[in-house]
Amino acid sequence: MADNCIFCKIARGEIPATIVYQDERVVAFRDINPGAPVHILIIPREHIASAAEIDASNAALVGYLLQIAAQIAKQENLVDSGYRVVTNIGADAGQSVPHMHFHVLGGRQMAWPPG
Repeated sequence: MADNCIFCKIARGEIPATIVYQDERVVAFRDINPGAPVHILIIPREHIASAAEIDASNAALVGYLLQIAAQIAKQENLVDSGYRVVTNIGADAGQSVPHMHFHVLGGRQMAWPPG
């Protein structure tokens, strides 16, 4: 974990968050500035700056994050109505925290293109 990364601090329990799921590999918590009625962030405990750093050494972890996204969507009753899983890579895409994370968004109609 990185010392000054806000998401690493959440994963270590140094910054409070509304945790909806956690285990030895990932932490999922409600976004403090939600873009939908359900907006949950899923982060790996391992510090990976963005999805641009996915390689053979961490690809299984990324698959696990998506598995947890599906589990959380079920937990939040989003499966029947639908939900979106998003990751942003870099400033132009809207990544504001340099720690790879997936957004699980649901509870309202989503527009396309997203922005």
